[in-house]
Amino acid sequence: MTADAQQTGVAPVLVATGLEKSFFGVTVLRGVGLTLRPGEVHGLVGENGAGKSTFMKILAGVYQRDAGTIEFDGQEVTFSHPVQAAHAGLATVFQEFNLLPERSVAQNVFLGREPKRRGFVDKKAMIAETRSLLAELGIDSIDADAPVRTLTVAEQQIVEIVKALSVDARVIQMDEPTAALADHEVELLYVIIRRLQARGVAVIYVSHRLKEIFDLCDTITVLKDGALVSTGPAAELTTDELVRRMVGRPIEAYYPEPEPDTVIGEPRLVLRGVGNAYVDGVDLELRAGEIVGIAGLQGSGRTELVEGVFGVTPFTRGQIILDGTPLTITSPRQAVKKGIALITEDRKAQGLALNQSILDNALLVIRSVFARRTRDVRRELPGVFSSLEVVSQGVDQEVQYLSGGNQQKVVLAKWLATKPRLVLLDEPTRGIDVGAKVAVYQLMRRLAKEGVAILMISSELPEVIGMSDRIVVMHDGRASAELPARSDEATILSAATGAVSAIDLVGGAE
Repeated sequence: MTADAQQTGVAPVLVATGLEKSFFGVTVLRGVGLTLRPGEVHGLVGENGAGKSTFMKILAGVYQRDAGTIEFDGQEVTFSHPVQAAHAGLATVFQEFNLLPERSVAQNVFLGREPKRRGFVDKKAMIAETRSLLAELGIDSIDADAPVRTLTVAEQQIVEIVKALSVDARVIQMDEPTAALADHEVELLYVIIRRLQARGVAVIYVSHRLKEIFDLCDTITVLKDGALVSTGPAAELTTDELVRRMVGRPIEAYYPEPEPDTVIGEPRLVLRGVGNAYVDGVDLELRAGEIVGIAGLQGSGRTELVEGVFGVTPFTRGQIILDGTPLTITSPRQAVKKGIALITEDRKAQGLALNQSILDNALLVIRSVFARRTRDVRRELPGVFSSLEVVSQGVDQEVQYLSGGNQQKVVLAKWLATKPRLVLLDEPTRGIDVGAKVAVYQLMRRLAKEGVAILMISSELPEVIGMSDRIVVMHDGRASAELPARSDEATILSAATGAVSAIDLVGGAE
């Protein structure tokens, strides 16, 4: 926090008190509030369904509150639209960006507020002002005249932040800002937030990544089931205590240990020198009952490796051996028939039919690949949903109305229905809350005990370290190192960045 913000005499820029909201008679927010001072980064945390998004949308003018007050700069306000809120100085960067891809960065920043000269849009002034705003954030990699469709996700996010600055926002809400970012892009976001603080801009920061909450936030407000649990300095909380407040119960082991009687069996998957247009010369062995983590920076070939195994982008060289039998996998359908499942990182785009029911989603693969088993699987699914603790109004509820964590559980149910012997997990806990993450980890341990082999990709190094029996690190399309369980983050990053050779690391691991 800035020095000014730390002074008790500094007036709050935003005070929300007793906010309440109901939908169709169901109360989703009751008595929630917070106080935000200039230059403060205020973390808003809680499980999916805790009320975080509803609270932010009330502040932004997307929803109208049923009760409570919002004071902005000492004046009570009611915003009827996010544009009205932004013009008043309260901007929101939602997970789904509000950008026009075919228009330039500058045109998006000043959309609806274009500077005019003699009755025409002053393009030069618009570009110059956009460049100035980018420079204030220390960004020199984005061309103000470039079409937004040519930008990365991280760069598009920066454009949204620049939009907020262009209306002189004093408060910026950020909803899961790092959910789709690579590690180096997350570091850039940290820098930008610090620069916003230096300008006296206050930030409400929502994230399921607790490391970010503790790295960035001065104050943390915890919500649960639509109610306020606590608000206080981040420095007075530990990770364990924060998790306890979020889920309402202590979590003795955030990353559960292998279940008793789990046995590492014979090799389930062996890759020998596999390669295609994205990866090359990868050797890997994965045994029944084993969880192997795949680490590496974005673009290192992690996702491409599992997509090669699954037949999305088939390997053009090398050998795949499954349970001792060499085979060639040229399509996902063939992979499924061989007992392989792939849980993709983008569940909404690739894992679910959002406008279909929970039941229909869970039967998607069975109906298309194992149609004769549909009736039997339909009878088994209630038990699967129960074991996964899927929270819903029933199996006929449309998946789009579930929380992120429950959507991910439906994806898992869809693949568990196929009774796989090899599970490929690509970012299995991205964008889901702490409680749902633990449920996924526990499921992984149960599957391992049953002899299922698991290959897990994750950008969160604590997750890789906490859940893996071994760790394979990818760099530039190759497996740069194989490390033992509980290897430290520095060693993994060294291999991921190519800072040391694979020989050095493997030798050190031995």
